[in-house]
Amino acid sequence: MYKRYQLQNGIRVVTEKIPYFRSVSIGVWFMAGALYEDRDKSGIPHFIEHMLFKGTKNRTAKQIAQAMDAVGGQLNAFTAKECTCYYSNVIDEHLPTAVDVLSDMVINSLLDPVEMDKEKGVVLEEILMYEDSPEDLVHDLLAEALVGTHPLANSILGDQRFIIDLTRERLVSFLEEKYLPQNMVISVAGNFDEQQLVDLLEKFFGDWKRDSGCGVKQCGVPLPIYQCRNLFKWKDIEQVHMCIGYPGIPLGQDDVYPLMIFNNLFGGGMSSRLFQNIREDKGLVYSVMSYPSFYTCGGLFTIYASMKPSQARKVADLIMEEINRVKKEGISYDEFNTAKQQLKGNYILGLESSSSRMNAIGKSELLLGVVRTPEEILEKIENVTMDDVMRVLEQVLSPDTIAIAVVGRENVLEGIIPKGT
Repeated sequence: MYKRYQLQNGIRVVTEKIPYFRSVSIGVWFMAGALYEDRDKSGIPHFIEHMLFKGTKNRTAKQIAQAMDAVGGQLNAFTAKECTCYYSNVIDEHLPTAVDVLSDMVINSLLDPVEMDKEKGVVLEEILMYEDSPEDLVHDLLAEALVGTHPLANSILGDQRFIIDLTRERLVSFLEEKYLPQNMVISVAGNFDEQQLVDLLEKFFGDWKRDSGCGVKQCGVPLPIYQCRNLFKWKDIEQVHMCIGYPGIPLGQDDVYPLMIFNNLFGGGMSSRLFQNIREDKGLVYSVMSYPSFYTCGGLFTIYASMKPSQARKVADLIMEEINRVKKEGISYDEFNTAKQQLKGNYILGLESSSSRMNAIGKSELLLGVVRTPEEILEKIENVTMDDVMRVLEQVLSPDTIAIAVVGRENVLEGIIPKGT
Protein backbone atom coordinates (compact mmCIF):
# COMPACT_ATOMS: atom_id res chain seq x y z
CA MET A 1 0.00 0.00 0.00
CA TYR A 2 1.28 3.43 -0.90
CA LYS A 3 1.40 6.30 1.56
CA ARG A 4 1.96 9.96 0.79
CA TYR A 5 2.72 12.79 3.17
CA GLN A 6 4.79 15.96 3.55
CA LEU A 7 7.65 16.87 5.83
CA GLN A 8 7.46 20.10 7.82
CA ASN A 9 9.24 22.03 5.08
CA GLY A 10 6.95 20.77 2.32
CA ILE A 11 9.03 17.91 0.88
CA ARG A 12 6.67 15.30 -0.56
CA VAL A 13 7.26 11.72 0.55
CA VAL A 14 5.77 8.62 -1.07
CA THR A 15 6.35 5.14 0.35
CA GLU A 16 5.50 1.53 -0.35
CA LYS A 17 6.11 -0.92 2.47
CA ILE A 18 6.94 -4.46 1.34
CA PRO A 19 7.44 -6.43 4.57
CA TYR A 20 8.59 -9.65 2.90
CA PHE A 21 11.63 -7.85 1.41
CA ARG A 22 14.90 -7.57 3.33
CA SER A 23 16.01 -4.57 1.29
CA VAL A 24 14.89 -0.97 1.10
CA SER A 25 15.50 1.64 -1.59
CA ILE A 26 15.32 5.38 -1.14
CA GLY A 27 15.42 8.00 -3.88
CA VAL A 28 15.73 11.77 -3.64
CA TRP A 29 14.14 13.26 -6.77
CA PHE A 30 14.38 16.78 -8.17
CA MET A 31 12.48 18.28 -11.07
CA ALA A 32 15.77 19.32 -12.65
CA GLY A 33 16.83 17.95 -16.00
CA ALA A 34 17.77 18.87 -19.55
CA LEU A 35 14.20 19.98 -20.24
CA TYR A 36 14.65 23.02 -18.02
CA GLU A 37 17.80 24.41 -19.66
CA ASP A 38 18.71 26.62 -22.60
CA ARG A 39 19.90 24.62 -25.60
CA ASP A 40 23.35 26.26 -25.78
CA LYS A 41 23.79 26.24 -22.00
CA SER A 42 22.92 22.66 -21.16
CA GLY A 43 24.57 20.18 -18.84
CA ILE A 44 24.25 21.77 -15.38
CA PRO A 45 21.88 19.14 -13.86
CA HIS A 46 24.15 16.33 -15.05
CA PHE A 47 27.29 18.10 -13.84
CA ILE A 48 25.72 18.73 -10.43
CA GLU A 49 24.83 15.04 -10.26
CA HIS A 50 28.56 14.32 -10.56
CA MET A 51 29.60 17.00 -8.07
CA LEU A 52 27.35 15.86 -5.23
CA PHE A 53 29.51 12.74 -4.95
CA LYS A 54 32.71 14.79 -4.64
CA GLY A 55 32.56 15.77 -0.98
CA THR A 56 30.44 17.52 1.66
CA LYS A 57 31.01 19.49 4.85
CA ASN A 58 31.02 16.17 6.70
CA ARG A 59 32.52 13.63 4.27
CA THR A 60 35.15 13.47 1.58
CA ALA A 61 34.31 11.76 -1.72
CA LYS A 62 36.10 8.65 -0.47
CA GLN A 63 34.17 8.67 2.81
CA ILE A 64 30.87 8.91 0.92
CA ALA A 65 31.79 5.78 -1.02
CA GLN A 66 33.12 4.02 2.07
CA ALA A 67 29.95 4.73 4.07
CA MET A 68 27.88 2.69 1.62
CA ASP A 69 30.50 0.01 0.92
CA ALA A 70 30.78 -0.61 4.65
CA VAL A 71 27.16 -1.76 4.81
CA GLY A 72 27.12 -3.51 1.41
CA GLY A 73 24.84 -0.87 -0.04
CA GLN A 74 24.60 0.84 -3.40
CA LEU A 75 24.73 4.57 -4.01
CA ASN A 76 24.15 6.12 -7.41
CA ALA A 77 22.33 8.80 -9.38
CA PHE A 78 21.01 9.58 -12.84
CA THR A 79 19.95 12.64 -14.80
CA ALA A 80 17.11 12.48 -17.31
CA LYS A 81 15.21 14.93 -19.50
CA GLU A 82 12.83 15.93 -16.70
CA CYS A 83 14.44 14.92 -13.42
CA THR A 84 17.54 14.04 -11.43
CA CYS A 85 17.50 11.23 -8.86
CA TYR A 86 20.00 10.30 -6.14
CA TYR A 87 19.30 6.87 -4.71
CA SER A 88 20.54 4.13 -2.43
CA ASN A 89 19.72 0.43 -2.06
CA VAL A 90 20.55 -1.16 1.30
CA ILE A 91 19.59 -3.97 3.64
CA ASP A 92 16.65 -2.74 5.71
CA GLU A 93 18.70 -2.37 8.91
CA HIS A 94 21.00 0.15 7.20
CA LEU A 95 18.28 2.59 6.12
CA PRO A 96 19.56 5.24 8.61
CA THR A 97 22.95 5.22 6.88
CA ALA A 98 21.35 5.65 3.45
CA VAL A 99 19.20 8.59 4.60
CA ASP A 100 22.17 10.20 6.33
CA VAL A 101 24.49 9.96 3.31
CA LEU A 102 21.90 11.08 0.76
CA SER A 103 20.87 14.09 2.83
CA ASP A 104 24.51 15.03 3.38
CA MET A 105 25.19 14.94 -0.35
CA VAL A 106 22.13 17.00 -1.27
CA ILE A 107 22.29 19.57 1.52
CA ASN A 108 25.98 19.91 2.37
CA SER A 109 27.84 19.53 -0.93
CA LEU A 110 31.01 21.66 -1.05
CA LEU A 111 31.12 22.11 -4.83
CA ASP A 112 34.87 22.46 -4.40
CA PRO A 113 36.48 24.37 -7.33
CA VAL A 114 39.42 21.95 -7.43
CA GLU A 115 37.06 18.99 -7.68
CA MET A 116 35.05 20.88 -10.28
CA ASP A 117 38.09 21.14 -12.55
CA LYS A 118 38.75 17.41 -12.17
CA GLU A 119 35.14 16.50 -12.85
CA LYS A 120 35.01 18.66 -15.96
CA GLY A 121 37.56 16.29 -17.44
CA VAL A 122 35.42 13.30 -16.48
CA VAL A 123 32.24 14.78 -17.97
CA LEU A 124 34.02 15.84 -21.15
CA GLU A 125 35.27 12.27 -21.55
CA GLU A 126 31.71 11.05 -21.06
CA ILE A 127 30.52 13.42 -23.81
CA LEU A 128 33.27 12.17 -26.15
CA MET A 129 32.31 8.57 -25.38
CA TYR A 130 28.72 9.44 -26.28
CA GLU A 131 29.90 11.08 -29.52
CA ASP A 132 31.57 7.76 -30.39
CA SER A 133 28.22 5.97 -30.08
CA PRO A 134 26.25 6.50 -33.31
CA GLU A 135 23.25 4.56 -32.02
CA ASP A 136 22.91 7.20 -29.29
CA LEU A 137 23.65 10.16 -31.54
CA VAL A 138 20.98 9.26 -34.06
CA HIS A 139 18.28 9.33 -31.37
CA ASP A 140 19.32 12.82 -30.28
CA LEU A 141 19.35 13.87 -33.93
CA LEU A 142 15.82 12.55 -34.37
CA ALA A 143 14.63 14.60 -31.38
CA GLU A 144 16.05 17.68 -33.07
CA ALA A 145 14.38 16.71 -36.35
CA LEU A 146 11.01 16.36 -34.60
CA VAL A 147 10.99 19.28 -32.16
CA GLY A 148 13.72 21.64 -33.42
CA THR A 149 15.01 23.90 -30.67
CA HIS A 150 12.40 22.84 -28.12
CA PRO A 151 13.99 21.72 -24.80
CA LEU A 152 13.01 18.10 -25.53
CA ALA A 153 15.96 18.09 -27.93
CA ASN A 154 18.44 19.29 -25.28
CA SER A 155 21.43 17.11 -24.49
CA ILE A 156 21.48 15.60 -21.00
CA LEU A 157 25.29 15.46 -20.93
CA GLY A 158 25.61 19.07 -22.03
CA ASP A 159 27.56 21.22 -24.44
CA GLN A 160 31.35 20.81 -24.31
CA ARG A 161 32.18 24.50 -24.51
CA PHE A 162 29.62 25.35 -21.87
CA ILE A 163 30.99 22.67 -19.52
CA ILE A 164 34.55 23.97 -19.95
CA ASP A 165 33.49 27.51 -18.96
CA LEU A 166 31.12 26.41 -16.16
CA THR A 167 31.70 28.25 -12.85
CA ARG A 168 30.92 27.38 -9.27
CA GLU A 169 28.68 30.44 -9.07
CA ARG A 170 26.57 29.04 -11.89
CA LEU A 171 26.17 25.73 -10.07
CA VAL A 172 25.19 27.45 -6.83
CA SER A 173 22.64 29.58 -8.65
CA PHE A 174 21.09 26.50 -10.26
CA LEU A 175 20.92 24.67 -6.92
CA GLU A 176 19.24 27.63 -5.24
CA GLU A 177 16.66 27.75 -8.01
CA LYS A 178 15.93 24.05 -8.54
CA TYR A 179 16.98 22.10 -5.44
CA LEU A 180 14.06 23.18 -3.28
CA PRO A 181 11.65 21.26 -1.03
CA GLN A 182 8.70 22.18 -3.28
CA ASN A 183 10.62 20.88 -6.29
CA MET A 184 11.48 17.45 -4.91
CA VAL A 185 10.13 14.09 -3.82
CA ILE A 186 11.57 11.39 -1.57
CA SER A 187 10.42 7.89 -2.47
CA VAL A 188 11.01 4.79 -0.34
CA ALA A 189 10.13 1.19 -1.15
CA GLY A 190 10.93 -2.04 0.63
CA ASN A 191 11.00 -3.15 4.26
CA PHE A 192 11.12 -0.36 6.84
CA ASP A 193 9.60 0.75 10.11
CA GLU A 194 7.23 3.59 9.25
CA GLN A 195 7.77 5.69 12.36
CA GLN A 196 11.53 5.27 12.16
CA LEU A 197 11.43 6.42 8.52
CA VAL A 198 9.37 9.51 9.35
CA ASP A 199 11.73 10.40 12.19
CA LEU A 200 14.80 9.89 9.96
CA LEU A 201 13.46 12.04 7.15
CA GLU A 202 12.44 14.84 9.51
CA LYS A 203 15.83 14.69 11.21
CA PHE A 204 17.92 14.82 8.05
CA PHE A 205 15.66 16.72 5.63
CA GLY A 206 12.96 18.43 7.70
CA ASP A 207 14.85 21.63 8.54
CA TRP A 208 16.32 22.14 5.08
CA LYS A 209 15.32 25.43 3.44
CA ARG A 210 12.25 25.64 5.66
CA ASP A 211 11.37 29.14 4.42
CA SER A 212 11.27 28.23 0.72
CA GLY A 213 7.56 27.40 0.74
CA CYS A 214 5.47 24.27 0.36
CA GLY A 215 3.80 24.58 -3.03
CA VAL A 216 4.84 22.39 -5.94
CA LYS A 217 7.01 24.41 -8.31
CA GLN A 218 5.63 24.74 -11.85
CA CYS A 219 8.40 24.71 -14.42
CA GLY A 220 6.26 25.90 -17.33
CA VAL A 221 7.86 24.06 -20.28
CA PRO A 222 5.78 24.84 -23.40
CA LEU A 223 4.41 22.13 -25.65
CA PRO A 224 6.64 21.43 -28.65
CA ILE A 225 5.67 22.46 -32.16
CA TYR A 226 6.39 19.23 -34.00
CA GLN A 227 8.27 19.48 -37.27
CA CYS A 228 8.75 17.27 -40.29
CA ARG A 229 12.48 17.39 -40.99
CA ASN A 230 15.18 15.01 -42.17
CA LEU A 231 18.67 15.43 -40.68
CA PHE A 232 22.02 13.81 -41.42
CA LYS A 233 25.20 13.76 -39.33
CA TRP A 234 28.47 12.51 -40.77
CA LYS A 235 30.35 9.86 -38.82
CA ASP A 236 33.25 7.72 -40.00
CA ILE A 237 31.61 4.33 -39.39
CA GLU A 238 30.75 1.29 -41.48
CA GLN A 239 27.02 1.22 -40.87
CA VAL A 240 24.20 3.69 -41.32
CA HIS A 241 22.13 4.32 -38.19
CA MET A 242 18.62 5.48 -38.97
CA CYS A 243 15.67 6.68 -36.89
CA ILE A 244 12.18 7.31 -38.22
CA GLY A 245 10.05 9.22 -35.75
CA TYR A 246 6.62 10.66 -35.05
CA PRO A 247 5.09 12.81 -32.30
CA GLY A 248 3.84 10.54 -29.54
CA ILE A 249 1.63 10.70 -26.44
CA PRO A 250 2.38 12.87 -23.36
CA LEU A 251 3.08 11.21 -20.01
CA GLY A 252 0.01 10.68 -17.87
CA GLN A 253 -2.56 10.22 -20.63
CA ASP A 254 -4.48 6.95 -20.85
CA ASP A 255 -3.52 6.62 -24.52
CA VAL A 256 0.00 5.63 -23.45
CA TYR A 257 -1.32 2.10 -22.85
CA PRO A 258 -2.70 1.48 -26.38
CA LEU A 259 0.53 2.93 -27.78
CA MET A 260 2.67 0.60 -25.65
CA ILE A 261 0.59 -2.40 -26.74
CA PHE A 262 0.97 -1.37 -30.37
CA ASN A 263 4.71 -0.91 -29.89
CA ASN A 264 5.08 -4.44 -28.54
CA LEU A 265 3.49 -6.03 -31.60
CA PHE A 266 5.09 -3.62 -34.09
CA GLY A 267 8.73 -3.36 -33.03
CA GLY A 268 9.11 -3.88 -29.31
CA GLY A 269 10.49 -7.41 -29.18
CA MET A 270 11.83 -10.45 -31.01
CA SER A 271 8.33 -11.60 -32.04
CA SER A 272 7.35 -8.15 -33.36
CA ARG A 273 6.55 -7.44 -36.99
CA LEU A 274 9.65 -5.37 -37.68
CA PHE A 275 12.06 -7.85 -36.10
CA GLN A 276 10.54 -10.90 -37.75
CA ASN A 277 10.26 -9.34 -41.20
CA ILE A 278 13.44 -7.27 -41.51
CA ARG A 279 15.91 -9.24 -39.42
CA GLU A 280 14.67 -12.82 -39.20
CA ASP A 281 13.06 -13.27 -42.62
CA LYS A 282 15.28 -11.03 -44.75
CA GLY A 283 18.48 -10.71 -42.69
CA LEU A 284 19.00 -7.06 -43.62
CA VAL A 285 19.90 -5.75 -40.15
CA TYR A 286 21.29 -6.81 -36.82
CA SER A 287 19.16 -4.34 -34.87
CA VAL A 288 15.68 -3.01 -35.60
CA MET A 289 13.19 -1.85 -33.00
CA SER A 290 10.56 0.71 -32.05
CA TYR A 291 9.76 2.39 -28.75
CA PRO A 292 7.65 5.25 -27.34
CA SER A 293 9.01 8.03 -25.11
CA PHE A 294 6.69 9.86 -22.72
CA TYR A 295 7.25 13.33 -21.22
CA THR A 296 4.94 15.71 -19.40
CA CYS A 297 5.11 18.20 -22.29
CA GLY A 298 4.92 15.74 -25.19
CA GLY A 299 6.02 12.40 -26.55
CA LEU A 300 7.92 10.65 -29.33
CA PHE A 301 7.53 7.36 -31.18
CA THR A 302 10.82 6.10 -32.59
CA ILE A 303 11.72 3.36 -35.06
CA TYR A 304 15.44 2.53 -35.18
CA ALA A 305 17.57 0.36 -37.47
CA SER A 306 21.26 0.01 -38.34
CA MET A 307 22.55 -1.51 -41.58
CA LYS A 308 24.95 -1.21 -44.51
CA PRO A 309 24.40 1.99 -46.52
CA SER A 310 23.38 -0.09 -49.54
CA GLN A 311 20.54 -1.64 -47.50
CA ALA A 312 19.14 1.61 -46.10
CA ARG A 313 16.57 2.19 -48.84
CA LYS A 314 15.29 -1.38 -48.64
CA VAL A 315 15.03 -1.29 -44.84
CA ALA A 316 13.21 2.06 -44.89
CA ASP A 317 10.80 0.75 -47.53
CA LEU A 318 10.06 -2.34 -45.45
CA ILE A 319 9.40 -0.23 -42.35
CA MET A 320 6.98 1.97 -44.29
CA GLU A 321 5.32 -1.11 -45.77
CA GLU A 322 4.69 -2.44 -42.26
CA ILE A 323 3.24 0.90 -41.21
CA ASN A 324 0.97 0.96 -44.28
CA ARG A 325 -0.05 -2.65 -43.72
CA VAL A 326 -1.04 -2.21 -40.09
CA LYS A 327 -2.99 0.96 -40.88
CA LYS A 328 -4.79 -0.66 -43.82
CA GLU A 329 -5.33 -4.22 -42.59
CA GLY A 330 -5.39 -3.66 -38.84
CA ILE A 331 -4.15 -6.14 -36.25
CA SER A 332 -5.22 -9.65 -35.41
CA TYR A 333 -6.72 -10.63 -32.09
CA ASP A 334 -3.86 -13.06 -31.43
CA GLU A 335 -1.09 -10.48 -31.82
CA PHE A 336 -3.15 -7.91 -29.88
CA ASN A 337 -3.65 -10.33 -27.00
CA THR A 338 0.00 -11.41 -27.07
CA ALA A 339 1.17 -7.79 -27.00
CA LYS A 340 -1.17 -7.00 -24.11
CA GLN A 341 0.03 -9.99 -22.08
CA GLN A 342 3.62 -9.03 -22.87
CA LEU A 343 3.02 -5.52 -21.54
CA LYS A 344 1.40 -6.83 -18.36
CA GLY A 345 4.18 -9.35 -17.83
CA ASN A 346 6.97 -6.83 -18.41
CA TYR A 347 5.31 -4.41 -15.99
CA ILE A 348 4.91 -6.96 -13.19
CA LEU A 349 8.40 -8.40 -13.63
CA GLY A 350 9.76 -4.86 -13.56
CA LEU A 351 8.36 -4.44 -10.04
CA GLU A 352 10.18 -7.42 -8.52
CA SER A 353 12.74 -5.29 -6.67
CA SER A 354 12.62 -2.47 -4.16
CA SER A 355 14.65 -0.20 -6.45
CA SER A 356 12.25 -0.55 -9.39
CA ARG A 357 9.27 0.20 -7.16
CA MET A 358 11.05 3.18 -5.65
CA ASN A 359 11.70 4.49 -9.16
CA ALA A 360 8.12 3.98 -10.28
CA ILE A 361 6.46 5.76 -7.37
CA GLY A 362 9.06 8.53 -7.13
CA LYS A 363 8.92 9.51 -10.80
CA SER A 364 5.12 9.36 -10.88
CA GLU A 365 4.75 11.54 -7.80
CA LEU A 366 7.34 14.05 -8.99
CA LEU A 367 6.10 14.48 -12.55
CA LEU A 368 2.38 13.73 -12.27
CA GLY A 369 1.55 14.30 -8.62
CA VAL A 370 -0.17 10.92 -8.41
CA VAL A 371 0.84 7.32 -7.74
CA ARG A 372 -1.22 4.50 -9.20
CA THR A 373 -1.20 1.02 -7.73
CA PRO A 374 -0.11 -1.95 -9.86
CA GLU A 375 -3.72 -3.11 -9.82
CA GLU A 376 -4.87 0.21 -11.28
CA ILE A 377 -2.26 0.11 -14.03
CA LEU A 378 -3.03 -3.52 -14.89
CA GLU A 379 -6.70 -2.61 -15.11
CA LYS A 380 -5.92 0.22 -17.53
CA ILE A 381 -3.90 -2.18 -19.69
CA GLU A 382 -6.64 -4.81 -19.56
CA ASN A 383 -9.30 -2.27 -20.57
CA VAL A 384 -7.49 -1.37 -23.80
CA THR A 385 -9.37 -2.59 -26.88
CA MET A 386 -8.22 -3.29 -30.42
CA ASP A 387 -10.16 -0.19 -31.49
CA ASP A 388 -8.13 1.88 -28.99
CA VAL A 389 -4.89 0.58 -30.50
CA MET A 390 -6.03 1.36 -34.06
CA ARG A 391 -7.20 4.83 -33.07
CA VAL A 392 -3.90 5.69 -31.38
CA LEU A 393 -1.67 4.29 -34.12
CA GLU A 394 -3.64 6.27 -36.73
CA GLN A 395 -3.12 9.36 -34.61
CA VAL A 396 0.60 8.78 -34.05
CA LEU A 397 1.73 7.37 -37.41
CA SER A 398 0.68 10.37 -39.44
CA PRO A 399 2.50 10.96 -42.76
CA ASP A 400 2.31 14.70 -42.07
CA THR A 401 4.54 14.52 -39.00
CA ILE A 402 7.21 11.98 -39.92
CA ALA A 403 10.87 12.87 -39.35
CA ILE A 404 14.05 10.96 -40.23
CA ALA A 405 17.57 11.10 -38.79
CA VAL A 406 20.64 9.37 -40.20
CA VAL A 407 24.18 9.03 -38.84
CA GLY A 408 26.96 7.52 -40.94
CA ARG A 409 29.46 8.12 -43.74
CA GLU A 410 26.82 8.34 -46.47
CA ASN A 411 23.84 10.66 -46.56
CA VAL A 412 21.21 8.21 -47.72
CA LEU A 413 18.27 10.46 -46.90
CA GLU A 414 17.33 11.14 -50.52
CA GLY A 415 17.08 7.43 -51.13
CA ILE A 416 15.02 6.56 -48.05
CA ILE A 417 12.62 9.47 -47.62
CA PRO A 418 9.16 7.85 -47.73
CA LYS A 419 6.84 9.05 -50.46
CA GLY A 420 3.92 8.90 -48.07
CA THR A 421 1.97 6.47 -45.94
